[in-house]
Amino acid sequence: MEPRVRVGAVSYLNAKPLYYRLEEFHPGVDLRMAVPSLMARDLAAGELDIALIPSVEYLRGAHRGYEILPGFAIAARGPVLSVKLFSRVPFNRIERLALDEGSRTSQALSRVWLDEAWGCRPGVIEPLPLGVPVLESTADAVLVIGDRAMLVPDEPFHAVADLGEAWRELTGLPFVFALWVVRKGAELGDLPEALGRSRAEGLANADAIAREHGPRLGLDVATCYHYLTRALSYDLGEPELAGLTLFARKAAALGLAPEGVNLVFHRPRDLAGRR
Repeated sequence: MEPRVRVGAVSYLNAKPLYYRLEEFHPGVDLRMAVPSLMARDLAAGELDIALIPSVEYLRGAHRGYEILPGFAIAARGPVLSVKLFSRVPFNRIERLALDEGSRTSQALSRVWLDEAWGCRPGVIEPLPLGVPVLESTADAVLVIGDRAMLVPDEPFHAVADLGEAWRELTGLPFVFALWVVRKGAELGDLPEALGRSRAEGLANADAIAREHGPRLGLDVATCYHYLTRALSYDLGEPELAGLTLFARKAAALGLAPEGVNLVFHRPRDLAGRR
């Protein structure tokens, strides 16, 4: 009997179309759930064969022989809704920045954007622990990601930036938040085909996903459906790759990622031409 493929997925609403009914389409999968930063940790530890991890963690882990599963991403071509920077002061005056611990890509993106758009490099960077309410932080600005970012009210803050929209305005390119990344030497078998089917079925059933998860998250169904079908893109095409490459350069310039990382793909022939 072949060993089960250990797949690390993300519990946020934005990831659900990528593994929709995956255990049905690929019965041999061992599907494990956590926040993106913990997925990256477990992949690095060899506890997973493939994981949906923050794109910056691919850059930081490339020396381990990581490979990107081609064609798949969680990306945004404009406002993303679930990655926001809430500031109590003008963006150029931020000195204390609290960063949501859930995703390291968004942490890096917030610092790149503040530097590029506002010439701001906060002197104090601190964590916003998972589960701590945003309004409890006394930092000048707070990065919030995931489902809860869509619930934080704008009113108590001086300025709010949707970082998907902010990146698009800065660069003209999409932003890639997460990727399916394969550890060196992992054998996936026909898992890529099953993941392709999951994505197709997940997007075809976005309304059902929104109805199932929206009320639990405190979000209305229409907002969830728009989020899954309009705000987000699940493709890793040429525009997304251009955005990822540019982000890699800008993150490296701030010391947030290694310099000169190449994008290496896992068995490109497996998904060649499939969208």
